[in-house]
Amino acid sequence: MKNAFEAAGQYFEEAASVMDLSPNMKRLLLTPEREVKVQIAMKLDNGDIATFVGYRIQHNSARGPMKGGLRYHHEVDADEVLALASLMTWKTAVVDLPYGGAKGGISVRPKDLSPDELERLTRKFVDEIHDLIGPDKDIPAPDMGTNAQVMAWFVNQYEKFHGFNPACVTGKPIELYGAEGREEATGRGVGILTEALLRKFRKSLAESTVAIQGFGNVGTFTAEFIHRAGGKVVAISDVSGGIFNREGIDIPAALTWVKQKGSLAGFSGGDAISNESLLSLEVDVLIPAALGGVLTLENAEHVRAKYIVEAANGPITPEADLILRRRDIVVLPDILANAGGVTVSYFEWVQNQQYFRWDLNRIREELEKTMTRSFDKVWSIAEEKKIPLRTAAYLVGIGRVGRATVLGGI
Repeated sequence: MKNAFEAAGQYFEEAASVMDLSPNMKRLLLTPEREVKVQIAMKLDNGDIATFVGYRIQHNSARGPMKGGLRYHHEVDADEVLALASLMTWKTAVVDLPYGGAKGGISVRPKDLSPDELERLTRKFVDEIHDLIGPDKDIPAPDMGTNAQVMAWFVNQYEKFHGFNPACVTGKPIELYGAEGREEATGRGVGILTEALLRKFRKSLAESTVAIQGFGNVGTFTAEFIHRAGGKVVAISDVSGGIFNREGIDIPAALTWVKQKGSLAGFSGGDAISNESLLSLEVDVLIPAALGGVLTLENAEHVRAKYIVEAANGPITPEADLILRRRDIVVLPDILANAGGVTVSYFEWVQNQQYFRWDLNRIREELEKTMTRSFDKVWSIAEEKKIPLRTAAYLVGIGRVGRATVLGGI
């Protein structure tokens, strides 16, 4: 994902020039503290020996232990992991969590492995990196291709070396001291900030139309939040294609269908549309919640939404971003919009450190408080400096990390 690396660098440079950062400070903030690459050899179910390459890149710890997901995907490489690790540094700083940024992954197609093979792979990876991570050093979490079950294996293997230590990862099953509301957190955060953004333009969700590209974990919880808040979700899509209904889609029915069938294919709640055509619908809010790089130089001119909320990581390429700016389409950037997940991960870590469980209401209240406070901060800087929300968000994140670095000393 070279594009992610280049985009992260480009957005950093843009904010750095507004801040007038010195070359030395830029180099210091961009260079990761540690890059780990390991070879994982294991026996497959059929008796063959397979080798996989795993990564953990620890980008910055100026504001606290490092935090970042662990992804299992065949395209994982050092560039992608570094780009995502640096994004985590700015993301945790934007929402003012006491964390730095890290990211990890294994280059593997998870669907090619049996559950037993996935478990062995996870445990072998922990064997290689357990000394470098932990509740006060670096706290992994689920990401693409991983889930609560992978985190359960991870924490179990880690505890064989370090004793009872639930705070060593987040995104765990509830039975192993995971947090209530962790699964819904990213989508709920997107919904909360969509509402906050509309309020700045004296609009409400109840009088707005929304299109959501992607109906996985983030997309479904975003759709559910918006539907319950009275918003009209007129289009949804997943890998099988999309559904459009100008009168509003029956979201509870769509959620039930996907739960039973596994995808939106065959859902009759509207007219069939493609993922591509969903992006150019005339709606108030467009929420890309699937893959990165879906809005490009080629299709950015066709976007007719007034506001875009980036639920996915990097759904807009830098070239498309410039076009959307020129067209005065307001973009709420991923670095803030989808930070609900890492925020509730932080709440899970806090509970694990205290050996004390919060209830779901408290988690939802704290999430809303954290997200709206961060949004208001970014909005005020964007207004004051007359810069896009993305640049303002990077300004907040980089500024906090930079100040912590200077105050801590080299």
